[in-house]
This record gives sequence, C-alpha cells and structure tokens, in this order.
Amino acid sequence: MLSARRNDFDVSNSVQVSSPTAVGEAVEQLFHASWPGASFERVAQAFEDFEKLFSGQMSGYHGVDTVYHDRQHTLDMTLAMARLLAGYEHAHGGESRLEAERATMGLVTSLFHDSGYIRQTSDLEHRNGAEFTLYHVTRSARFLARYLPTLHMEDWVPVATRIVHFTGYEVQFDQIHLADSRDRRVGHLLGTADLIAQMADRCYLEKCRDRLYPEFVLGGVATPYASQGELRIRYSSGLDLLRQTPQFFADVRTKRLDGEFGRAYRYLEPLFGGRNPYMDAIAQNLEYLTEILRSENWTLLRRNPPCFTAQPAPLQNIRALMLGHLKEVWSRA
Repeated sequence: MLSARRNDFDVSNSVQVSSPTAVGEAVEQLFHASWPGASFERVAQAFEDFEKLFSGQMSGYHGVDTVYHDRQHTLDMTLAMARLLAGYEHAHGGESRLEAERATMGLVTSLFHDSGYIRQTSDLEHRNGAEFTLYHVTRSARFLARYLPTLHMEDWVPVATRIVHFTGYEVQFDQIHLADSRDRRVGHLLGTADLIAQMADRCYLEKCRDRLYPEFVLGGVATPYASQGELRIRYSSGLDLLRQTPQFFADVRTKRLDGEFGRAYRYLEPLFGGRNPYMDAIAQNLEYLTEILRSENWTLLRRNPPCFTAQPAPLQNIRALMLGHLKEVWSRA
C-alpha cells in the first residue's frame, strides 16, 4: 500500500496534502470527533489565512518560495498534528486532557510553524526564504505573535511562540519554559508531527537531494563558516546529504522522537488499528536509502514530485541561486 501512494497524498493515501481544502476537511473531522460541540471557526479561518500567506495573497508578503518547506509540507504536518492531538485526547482523561482551546492553538501553530521562511515585500535584501533557515523558527514565532490576536487568541501568544521552537534548533529544549505541562505536551506533538510528516513523505529522498540541499546552501547550513572564519563543508552535495541521513534519523529518534518528545508518535496508533503508518513509511524510506547507499545506484531515485510554491519555476530559480551562492562562497574561501 505504501508503494502505491500518490506523490502529494498522506501516508494513508486518502488525503491530498497539497490541498488546503482536503486537509482542512480531514482536520475538521478529527476535531469534531475529539471535541464534540467545540467551535472549529478559528482553525477554519487559519486555513484560509494560511492559503493567502503561502500563495502570496496576504498583504505585505511574497508567498512561499522555499521548495522543500513548501505548502505541501505544512499541510502534511498539520494533518499529522491533528491526528496526534486526537490520538492523545483519546488516550487521556480528566486533567490530562488538552481540551479544544489548547488543541486549536496547536493546530494554528502548526499551520504557521514555517511562516518564518516567507519574505516580506519590504525586504529588499533576501532573494529566497531559504536564507532564513538558521533563524526561521524565531521569525515564525514573531509572525504568530502578530497573527494570533487577529483570531482573538492573544492569550495563547506566550505559549505558541514558545512551543513552535520544538520544531527547530534555535532554542535548547530545556530553555523552553511553560507553566502548564499540557502546553509542553502540545509542543512535543508539534515537533513530532513536523519530523514524521516530512520523513514519511513518499518522495522524501528525492526532496532531500533536490530541494533541501539547495535550501541548506542558501541558509548557510551546507557550507557554514566557523568562528575563526574558515569555511567548513557540512554537506558537499545533495547526495552527501542523503549519505548522512541515516545517522541524522538515528540522532533525531534518540534525542527528539524517543527522547524529549517521549515517543509521542505512538498516539497515532489508536487511529490506525494499532499500526503507525508514519513510522512504517519512514522505515521504508530508510530501507530504500540503505539499498541505494549499498549499491551506489542513484538512478533508483527517479521520482519528480510537484512543488507547491507561490512562484513559477521554483526549482530552477532556487538551483540558480544555489549555484550563484556556491560560486561566491568558493571565491571567498
């Protein structure tokens, strides 16, 4: 079943995760099943505003131009978050329950967890949102601080702007201070959803090679400068990024998924009859990558999935920017 998935569908091959409408409907069903009688209005409005922001229809913003962290990634992640929230609520009772208000905050935060990649129209310095990679989560927190009051959710700003950092590396987890343990748990679900959705993507390997690597180049991750000013090569190419992916996942699983996040991915299992299709898909991707690394037959990576950004020819544009950036880096080295 996993091999039969369509490129822009979720792990169950039932929800088109490139479509805000399809994901919104799936999330609404989960929400009403988990919190009967609670209003979905603010989440529905957030879906509309997400589409405006990412498509470039929101005043003051260009729209998304990052090719790995595109619209599909956020929608796929938000669907995973909704499932985790529903699974958690199913497994807990009494004072441990998250309740609808907190779940609403978690879903809205999901939709805008990567808003920090989107350039403002007043920004004349940056050419692509990938240039914000090293501090995009902080920018997302700032966006949430401005946006949540428009939904009359200003009381949740201190929480949302903290838990969004569970999706990144800009703030150490022990520095994320939250008064209510349930808020921290929502942060764990958020960080889990972000990781498992992207790594379970049917085209994850191709996207790492062709899309994440250029973002890492533009963001200063692939070729960072050390404190003494010398150039370091962390990833020399998209293929080198893939060679380091198995160790990356091992670290992520130990330190994040099974560590800080407390195996939160297990809350998916009640929704799928005891199975976890996200972890199954991740295992399948890593098994396939292991075979490729063993054989060095890179032609096995032949999928060419669609890219959902606000710009025409986004892959060609970011590749040109990447090559120009690398030329500049090497000229200064």
